[in-house]
Amino acid sequence: MRLKLMGLVLILVLLIEFCSSPTPLVQLPPPGVPFKLLSDYHLFKGEMASLHPNGSVLPYEVINSLFTDYALKARFVWMPEDSSASMLEDGSISFPDGTMLIKNFYYPADMRKVSEEIKILETRLLVREQGHWSAYAYIWNDEQNEAIYSPVGAILPVSWVDTAGNNQSIHYLVPNKNQCKNCHNQNESVQPIGPKYANLNRLVNQEDGSTINQIERWVNNGFLQKFSNTDSLATMPSWDDPASGDLQTRALAYLDVNCGHCHRPEGPGNTSGLYLQFTETNETHLGLCKVPVAAGKGSGGRTFDIKPGQPDQSILMYRIQSIDPGVMMPELGRTMVHEEGVAVVREWIASLQTNCYD
Repeated sequence: MRLKLMGLVLILVLLIEFCSSPTPLVQLPPPGVPFKLLSDYHLFKGEMASLHPNGSVLPYEVINSLFTDYALKARFVWMPEDSSASMLEDGSISFPDGTMLIKNFYYPADMRKVSEEIKILETRLLVREQGHWSAYAYIWNDEQNEAIYSPVGAILPVSWVDTAGNNQSIHYLVPNKNQCKNCHNQNESVQPIGPKYANLNRLVNQEDGSTINQIERWVNNGFLQKFSNTDSLATMPSWDDPASGDLQTRALAYLDVNCGHCHRPEGPGNTSGLYLQFTETNETHLGLCKVPVAAGKGSGGRTFDIKPGQPDQSILMYRIQSIDPGVMMPELGRTMVHEEGVAVVREWIASLQTNCYD
């Protein structure tokens, strides 16, 4: 009887020790050798699908997000202990080796109830290793308890109810490893798109219900070194919030995030001469009355990238509202038209009054 009691006590002690054991520390794989399983990184604690970050993983939000067939995104950042990023003069961020930028793509069953049942499709990691960024995509299983590394991408069926109550169904595209560089290409190297001062400088909610400026939060948590040269740094308006900026700046903020990663002096679309940053002021660079360098089928028979006052005669408008693979822009990342974003760009072009001479 005594031995049996001692055995029960030992089991109880082991159970208590197991249940109270600390969450494993975040793990970083060897450079160029990503873990096969997302769980091996220990980025989340508890049930993986809850996306509850490990203690050293910081959630973050952007002001404007790249459109990906209406998928919602949960973003996190992690850096090795005793390391931090620094803000550069142009508002871009220099991240230390070992940094992981974590982006989870998911759909609620009903977009009108985003806090209820969700399905996570993929998690993309950008890992800073040996002075460059590597992109790794992980596809979630049907049980929503694991995600597996997939360098070849995937096509995933997904259905949901949109905010208007309509049923939507698509084949969601997970990019392969080579396609990642198409969007993240700056000066022929992979670079993050969203995390920059202009797109991070916003208020975010904290766990206690209070709000804090997100840049300040990064500094307070040791993710970003203190800096003071903010006078020359602009903040993006939110493209879908009329109170955040004028129509042109909001339209350009939308184009910046969805097109500007290519259409910029350092991007693969620089030979077009079309630059779509929200701070761009040169009308020719923005495409006003600009004849394309080489649009071919993508011109749709139109003469100018943007014909002021006439969105339907503008090549830009034609391409962002197309789903033809040979016409659509961006070329990757979507199979649907972003109706709300396109409407803002349309309204902006319609408001322009510059005269073009054909």
